[in-house]
Parts: sequence; structure tokens; C-alpha cells
Amino acid sequence: MNKKKLFAIIVCIIIALVATYIGGAQKIIGAPMLGLLIGMAVVNMIPSVDKDFKSGTSFAGKKFLNLGIILTGATLNFNQILGYGARAMPLLLFNICVAFLVSFTIGKKLRVSANTSTLVGSGSCICGGTAIATMSSVIGAKETEIAYAMTAIFLFDILSALLYPYLATALNLTQNQFGFLAGTSINDTSSVVAAESTYNVLNNIDSSLAVTIKLARTTLLILLVVVFTVLKAKEQSVTNVAGESSKNVSIGRTVIKTFPKFILVFLLMAVLNTIGVFDGISGAAVFFKKYSKFFITTALAGVGFKIQFKDLFTEGLKPIVLGGITWLSICISSMLFITIFASYVG
Repeated sequence: MNKKKLFAIIVCIIIALVATYIGGAQKIIGAPMLGLLIGMAVVNMIPSVDKDFKSGTSFAGKKFLNLGIILTGATLNFNQILGYGARAMPLLLFNICVAFLVSFTIGKKLRVSANTSTLVGSGSCICGGTAIATMSSVIGAKETEIAYAMTAIFLFDILSALLYPYLATALNLTQNQFGFLAGTSINDTSSVVAAESTYNVLNNIDSSLAVTIKLARTTLLILLVVVFTVLKAKEQSVTNVAGESSKNVSIGRTVIKTFPKFILVFLLMAVLNTIGVFDGISGAAVFFKKYSKFFITTALAGVGFKIQFKDLFTEGLKPIVLGGITWLSICISSMLFITIFASYVG
């Protein structure tokens, strides 16, 4: 590895450290999004970027992302679907359908790439940046598509975190109704925490229902990974696989050949965490949570180096519009649910 490439990787790590610090100092903008924004800001202040330096940022954007996703698996627990997570499951699953129906339908009309529509839908219905980062590897998205989707999700996530507590108070929503609304329609976990903290202060209560539902929602990322991996394999089953004629290759065999190996480890880590393998390891939970986010932040810093501001407000404008429409659709869906099924929500 040459010095310029190594230097680029170090720069991405430094950006991740700064983003992690700033992200911890406030609860509105998460570290991964900050890493992307700082990377974008830095590259736009540099007259030109050397080819080897670009190679280093690309290395960080891919390898660190894979490592971050693997560690994210160890933070997921199927048991989080129980309790109020299970109670919110009908709405969570419905919102997944709404998100992808809207993102693909509107995305097609806006002539946004299928990958960008997939990432916007994933980020909107599951867990923002983490879902986008994970799904980007499954579908083979370009770095520009990742950045545009992240930006779209970020803008409306911030709006949700700031608006929801006051909207809920003004509408006299119950504590459970707010928990359902925030937990099912605010994307990033840090933003859910921020919104619920504000709501608790406004109403002089101490609730964590929104975060509980959000954790159950995050677990559904596993479902998306499996579904889209199979869909990707189905597409590739009509092409040659390892030099064999597609006519002789089954979808199941294609899944085995095309399934990203690190995603398999991601799923394994989630299973191990669910059955309690990591419970006996002191500090394991903190380690996985901290470093999964850090490696993803490092990767997104690398992705940020691929984006020029002029492109963000030209080519990236349509994904932002798509993100806004998808976000609004999920908001409306959640509001209708907690209103129509108020007795069920509580």
C-alpha cells in the first residue's frame, strides 16, 4: 500500500473520530451522517484529489463499511421484537411496504436509479444511515447513490426529530401514541432518542417506548437483507454464473454464489447475540455498538470524498425530493394507524 493511499485512510479515520465526538455532544445528527458531511466538506475545499488518495478513500468506503456492518449484526437481537416491539410489528411491516411502493413508484417518475430508490426506501422504513450502508453492499450501489440517499434521509430525519415532540403535544397524543409515531417513522436511533427526550421534558414523563419500538424496527434490517439478496440472485440467475449457462443454474445456487460473505457473518452475529453468546463477555455490548458505528462513520467519510456540492444540488436534488415524499408517506401511515387503532395502541 503506497503512502498516499494510507494517508487517505488515516484522514478518513480522523474524520470519523471528529464526527464521533460531535455526534456524542448532541443527539440530533448521528456520527455516520456527520462523517459523510465532513468528508464532502473537505473534498470540496481541495482543488484536486490524487488518484492514489481516491483509492484510499474507496478502500475505507468499502472495507470499513463491511467491518462496520458485521459488528452491527452483534447489536441486533431478535428478542427486541417481543413486547411492545411485537405490538408495533403490524405497522412496521406495513410501513416497509409503503416505503418501497412509494420510493420505487415516485423514483421511476423522477428517473432516479433503482439502487437509489432502494436505498431511500430502506433508510426510510428501517434505520436511516445504517440501513442504507448495509443495503448498499447487498445491491452493489455506487458511492454517489449512497451519498444522495444518505443526504435525503438526513434532512427529513432532522425535521422529524425537531417537529414530532411539539406536534404530539399539540395534538394531545398519548404517551403510547407518541412512542408508536416516533419509533416507526423517525429513521436514525439517535434522532428517536432526541425526539423522545424532548417529548418527556415537555410532558414531564420518563418514557422509552419510542426507542424500544425503534430497536424492534432495526431488527427488521435482517429481513430486508435476506429478501434483497434473493431478489438480486434472481436477477443474476438469468446471466452466466461462474461460466455456466444461466439455464442450468437455479436461483438457490445463485444465492449461494452471490450472497455477500460478510452479510452472512452479519446474520450469524445477530443470531449469536440473540442466543446470548456475547452476554458473558464483559464490555462486548458496548464494544459492538461503539465500533460498528465508528467503522461505518469511517466508511461514509470515504464516500463523502466522492461528492461535489454542485452535484449534490443538481443530480442529488431528485433523490432529496424522493426522500421527502417517502418520509411524508410513512409519517401519514403512522399517524393514521395511531388514530384509527387508538385503543390498540393505548
